Amino acid sequence: MTTLQDLFGLKGKIAIVTGASSGLGVEFARGLAVAGADVAIIARRKERLDAQVETLRASGVRALAVQADLTDDAQIERAVGEVEQGLGPVDILVNNAGIAPIAKAEILARDQWDQTLAINLTAPFRIAQRVARAMIARGQGGRIVNISSITAQVGNSVVPTVSYIASKAGIEGMTRELAMEWARHGIAVNCIAPGWFHTEMTNDPRFGDINPRLKQQMIERTPMGRLGQPGDLMGVLVFLASPASAYVTGISLAVDGGWLAW
Repeated sequence: MTTLQDLFGLKGKIAIVTGASSGLGVEFARGLAVAGADVAIIARRKERLDAQVETLRASGVRALAVQADLTDDAQIERAVGEVEQGLGPVDILVNNAGIAPIAKAEILARDQWDQTLAINLTAPFRIAQRVARAMIARGQGGRIVNISSITAQVGNSVVPTVSYIASKAGIEGMTRELAMEWARHGIAVNCIAPGWFHTEMTNDPRFGDINPRLKQQMIERTPMGRLGQPGDLMGVLVFLASPASAYVTGISLAVDGGWLAW
């Protein structure tokens, strides 16, 4: 490898990003497109996906929007099949879709717990299974990047989100096991663990931003003294999806301004 393109270029690669109708998924999809990958985005809100596709195509790559509920195995099969037919065999999977119900542990409803694990943990495993089977059959390896959270490693001291934390801890354990099992097939499986970012998930409609009181806590407890900003995650994902990380698998890479360094 002698050029930046050799190290980090993704031209000719086909990527899937789940949950890319808003939030961090949008940034992940754009980062892959900037690096040259053709990108399929999967989520439930088709109108938002269509808007994102136009932005991705402006980067000069092919892009595809696929509407699907990833808690349904049949829809996973259909969605991945549409990507394979529309763009080609999948080289990169980014498992980003997720929810984070806010409720104290003693009052969290069973259906909230079940739904969180279904979306945040079971669905990523099932789509990873489907994509990995095709990667193994092709014999050319691939990359799977699961989106975790700093709260997979520490409790959430800002808001109570026990089902989300449990699901993200599960994602990190699953990542390590899949990395072990699929390494011999040339499939690298890693996590990105974001810290605090302003997204649809953290937004409070009353303020059009994160609740100011909570935002202040997030900033004060982050050594860099700020929240994550647009662009902070793009390069990390491109690294884990690119030839530059060929010998990296089974890790969780925190992008948190130093939150976990306390």
